[in-house]
Amino acid sequence: QRQMCIRDREYVMVIIYSASWCAPCRFAKKLLNEKGVKFNEIDIEKEDISRQDLEKLTGGSTVPQICINNEYIGGYDALLALEQSGKLDKLL
Repeated sequence: QRQMCIRDREYVMVIIYSASWCAPCRFAKKLLNEKGVKFNEIDIEKEDISRQDLEKLTGGSTVPQICINNEYIGGYDALLALEQSGKLDKLL
């Protein structure tokens, strides 16, 4: 069964759909780690999630796809823009 982005009332849920070869995925995980944010990483290759399936799940077909509290924010560029604008902390 594939994991979906589900909000738990006790803590912030962050899910990153990634691939092992993906540099922007590493950058996104580094940014979140530096902020002390725990996340669940789903490697689309290990989980056999096709790009088409990823798009159905998240609305995007590229990696990373990042979900915060059941809201898909997009990829690393979107995450970085949220960080630079100060809006990321409000989501977390």
